[in-house]
Amino acid sequence: MRRRYWLSAAVLIGLPLVAGAFLRQSKEPQDGARLFSQVLQRIEENAVDSISRAAIFERAARGLVKQLNDPYADLYSPEELASFQRNTLRNNYGGVGMQIENQEGAIIVARIFPNTPGEKGGVIAGDRILFVDSSAVTGLRLEQVSQKLLGTPGTDVKVTFQRAGAPEVIKQTFKRAVIRVPAVPYALMLDGGVGYIPLQSFNESAAQDVERSLLALKGQGAKAFVIDIRGNGGGSLEQALEINNLFFEPGQELASVRHRGRTPEIYRASRASVIDSIPVVVLVDGYSASASEIVAGSLQDHDRGLVVGTTSFGKGLVQTLFPIEGGWAMKITTGKWYTPSGRSIQADHDRLGDERFVEYADGEGPAAADTTKRKRPEFKSDGGRTILGGGGVTPDVIMTPDTLPTQERDLARAYQPQYSQWYVALYNTSLQLKKGVKPDFEVQAAWRESLWSKVQQSKINVTRAQFDAGLPLVDRSLEQWVAKLAFGDSAAFRRSVRYDRQLTTAMDYLKRGVTQRQLLALASGPGTKGK
Repeated sequence: MRRRYWLSAAVLIGLPLVAGAFLRQSKEPQDGARLFSQVLQRIEENAVDSISRAAIFERAARGLVKQLNDPYADLYSPEELASFQRNTLRNNYGGVGMQIENQEGAIIVARIFPNTPGEKGGVIAGDRILFVDSSAVTGLRLEQVSQKLLGTPGTDVKVTFQRAGAPEVIKQTFKRAVIRVPAVPYALMLDGGVGYIPLQSFNESAAQDVERSLLALKGQGAKAFVIDIRGNGGGSLEQALEINNLFFEPGQELASVRHRGRTPEIYRASRASVIDSIPVVVLVDGYSASASEIVAGSLQDHDRGLVVGTTSFGKGLVQTLFPIEGGWAMKITTGKWYTPSGRSIQADHDRLGDERFVEYADGEGPAAADTTKRKRPEFKSDGGRTILGGGGVTPDVIMTPDTLPTQERDLARAYQPQYSQWYVALYNTSLQLKKGVKPDFEVQAAWRESLWSKVQQSKINVTRAQFDAGLPLVDRSLEQWVAKLAFGDSAAFRRSVRYDRQLTTAMDYLKRGVTQRQLLALASGPGTKGK
């Protein structure tokens, strides 16, 4: 397979040289150029407020790019280009090891990666970032704060935090380091000999991590595999193709790219499968996008994997970065990704909206919930199964996640406005409780009281009645955090399996189908509702 490189959620980064600005001259372009020249002249001669010619040209160029009706098109100044490359390539840049998110205008630490400067510096999830170096983050976009935290490995960055319950702000200086987050944080053998592989990103080591996990679990006697790409928004398309290579035989199509006026680029497997014919289930959801959809789509098209979950996002555009004199660059959409059966991964988000493919479990939702499905184009898998097109990857078995019961939902709504304080209370309670617990621990009544005490101390707007009514949610939260802090992510995950409706559905299908053919036969049609 030819080696090509893609980065950042279906963004193809290439640097082809553009020869010639226009291939054809006509009266209309000449009239347009004359109009622009005359308008520019009148502005320079008569406008009451002066503006530099360079600024006028820049704004005109940006306006031209925006006229393409391409939501991903952009024009980068030299400074913006450097930031874009740093954010997508990141080969020579370091960070602190924090995943941040914007919660109603506040920049909150959502996750700390292990063995990073952030973890070593004592940062915890729920901390609010106030300053990076001497710059306040109030009013900044999430990506702007991220760029301030990034920098050359070995350099210092000063961060000021606010922690719920702490009397004073926390000031910490970190030495940036290269942050390497594994694409597969752990691989586990579940009940029934099912090997479970959560693929959380498509970074530069994703294919290597997946192959290592497949072979390790196969060596332990795995009889089936679950590849979990829920929530995986994409990354390197090169890695997606390399991962597909692990499941197919040489010559099988993995995906293709179609451009305007050019022969499609077809990518094929170049090596033998590393797991032979062991059955595979792929878990997807509405946050699975880009590279995730290339993996799921090819496995579905070739009848190599049963797809379970909800319809994926539908992001399959190829963008090319063209250099422009002066260090500028322009990014425009130049192609679309297609699965082997000919399905376009890209969904028409503008036309269909966020609820383009709303799915309902049996007995839920309006009677006409599946009308969108009947309007969508149909394709055939290698074995003749009907699979749905129209953007994204529609599962063979549709299974929505569990929703919270009313009383648990009421509790969650009550603490949501003060989520960071709730998070810190839960974290600190679990940190105290982890000491001396055994792997088979059960949540105790005293643990709940300890959490309730911290909820009161933090003045979180939750009543005792709401807390008691939502005890199942409280118990699950305590169970997960104590297990995570005491025994690690994999132990916490094992305890969460019984609460995961989509994963338990996959496990049920694997119990009833011992071969891939039997597994697929259990899903009688496209978008089969899970039981």
